[in-house]
Amino acid sequence: MESIIVKDLMVPLAEYATVSEDASLYEAVMALETAQQNIKEGQDKHRAVLVLNNENKVIGKLSQLDILRGLEPKYDQIGNLRESSRYGFSAEFIRSMTHHYDLWRKPLDDICKKAAKIKVVDIMYTPKSGEYVNATDSLNHAIHQLVMGHHQSLLVTNEQGDIVGILKLTDVFKVICDRMKACRI
Repeated sequence: MESIIVKDLMVPLAEYATVSEDASLYEAVMALETAQQNIKEGQDKHRAVLVLNNENKVIGKLSQLDILRGLEPKYDQIGNLRESSRYGFSAEFIRSMTHHYDLWRKPLDDICKKAAKIKVVDIMYTPKSGEYVNATDSLNHAIHQLVMGHHQSLLVTNEQGDIVGILKLTDVFKVICDRMKACRI
């Protein structure tokens, strides 16, 4: 694994789903669908859209979960869902939250209108420092970051610090599986 570097597995930014910060949630979903249709053979589908500013720099990420959260604005009343998800709430507690906050009462009614009104910049996730990996880092280093941060992907940077791609956990896992299958046990 030491000989594999991040650049060998990353999806280049040009091949990933991206939208401008002015885009609507609807436009983000359409960009994700288009990118998924253009996936190279052997790669898993993308699970997020990267948000670009007017200088084409990545400023955020919009995962499939972020898209679902964005369709139900009452989640903002609950607080930081990313942090609270690590506490392992019971199924009963989760069910009571749905009732208490009146979540998903009519989630699919007028979904097109809702998605067209929601701006990605308002619901996107801004990656933290531990979610970046250099294109020349070893795959071992990237795996450690994925595991320790519980990340589904890492943004890949070049030597100048510009984001040049994304390293998806699913692609890393495929390499691990292929290596395991090659072992003689």
